[in-house]
This record gives sequence, structure tokens and C-alpha cells, in this order.
Amino acid sequence: MYDEKLIEKIVAEVINSSVSTNSEAKAETINSDDKEIKVGVSQRHVHLSQADLETLFGKGYELTVKKVLMGKEFASNEVVTLVGPSLKAIENVRVLGPVRKNTQVEISRTDTFVLKVSPPVRPSGDIKGSEKMVLVGPKGSVYLKEGVIIANRHIHLSPEGALENGVSDGDCVDVRIEGEKPTLFYDVQVRVREDFHSEMHLDTDDANSAGLKNGNKVKILAKRKSK
Repeated sequence: MYDEKLIEKIVAEVINSSVSTNSEAKAETINSDDKEIKVGVSQRHVHLSQADLETLFGKGYELTVKKVLMGKEFASNEVVTLVGPSLKAIENVRVLGPVRKNTQVEISRTDTFVLKVSPPVRPSGDIKGSEKMVLVGPKGSVYLKEGVIIANRHIHLSPEGALENGVSDGDCVDVRIEGEKPTLFYDVQVRVREDFHSEMHLDTDDANSAGLKNGNKVKILAKRKSK
């Protein structure tokens, strides 16, 4: 026969020991002076070259501003349809302006299951050898031989924000998310520019996995070597 009182005592000691150990670990890891950074959840979107914009919307077409974003970018009123090899489509995908040198499509891993594509995880602008896609607009269609990526997790900072957080452009950091679904994201790229403000960008999959919404706050936990 088991001694129930002895078992209860042992269980209580184990629980107390566990709580104490976890508290000590947090005290060593968490810096109360850490600066909080706002979250921006990035929906699937498209950046267009001028040539592709005109193919999709008509010669001489210019994007119209719906909402101003950071870094001189804006969400336009224009949308396109993405079509993958499966011929399944995702409609009403927002175009971000201004136009770029090369067209780029940023989607989530969940989107790839619909479109049947396998894009790499890349920083914005790194599209060489990336996935193919067909874009359809009101005036025509564009076949991209490359340009489809899943954007890497990244943090935008002003030079002042970078100095405040002890990081530099190109650094990779670990980020702690607290709340109902505590999470740790590793190797989050830091991007520093004069026209940026402090904001961490995640795609919808990452945000949902950590229970994050626009405006939630996260903290940089540790800096890793630059890549």
C-alpha cells in the first residue's frame, strides 16, 4: 500500500521546487530594462515593378494610396489575384507601393497549401531563385519566373531605436513574446533606417501561433552574431 500522505508531501515538494527553479531562470533571463517593441502583422501582399503594374492595370497606370505605412511605403487601393500551379487562386491580394525594381510576392506558409508552391523564407528583396507565380489584374496577367517568398521575421528600428536596444542593422536577435501563448522567436533580423520606427513584422502564421495582434508588444531577449 502507498502512503497517501507521503505521496502528497513528495508531490508538494516537487511542485515547489519546480516553481522556484523557473522563477530563478526567469530572473536570470529577463532584463527589466528591455524596451518593448510594437508588433505589426503582415498580411499577404505584392510589390510590383512599373512594367508589371502596367501589364496588370494598363499603360501609364499609377498606384493610389489607401493607407500610409512606414519607410515611405503605402498600402494601395489596388489588388491582384495570385494563381499557383494547382490553378487554385487567392483573390484580393493587396499591392503595396511605391513601385519597385522587381516584383515580389510575400505569402504565408498556409497560403502555400492553397497555391501548391514552395517559396523560400527570405528577407525582402532577396528573390533570386525563389518561387514562380501568376498574377492576374483587371487588364492582364504576369508570369513571374521568380519573386515569391515567405518573408523572414524582422524588426524595423530607427537609428535611435537601434542604439536604445543595443543592436545594429543586419543583427539577428531572439525575441520573447509573453501572454496567453508565450513564445520565443529566434534569429529575427534587425533592419535599421532613418525613416523606420520600432516595429516587429510577422506574417499571419507566426502571429497566430503566438496569439499576437497588431499593436501587441514584444521584447528583444538576446542578440546573436550578424549574418
